[in-house]
Amino acid sequence: MHRVKIVVSGRVQGVYFRLFTQNKAKHLAINGTVQNLPDGRVEIYAEADPLMIEKFIKWCRKGPITARVDTIEVTELEPEFSYKSFDII
Repeated sequence: MHRVKIVVSGRVQGVYFRLFTQNKAKHLAINGTVQNLPDGRVEIYAEADPLMIEKFIKWCRKGPITARVDTIEVTELEPEFSYKSFDII
């Protein structure tokens, strides 16, 4: 099991980024959360098999067609096994 924190910068709020992120996470069997930050970025916590996390990070670098991703920051974390689904906060 692998867990990461991903912070996405760019035009990522008001463009359904969280909904698309939730759909992609569910497709890849990833549990965690996604939320808007007050500074305009989006914060994601994701936990899953390392291969699925790798695919998810690759997707986050591009984002959905409605968004413009400028940068992402990925931080490795210890697995928690506390997520049962992938939720929008």
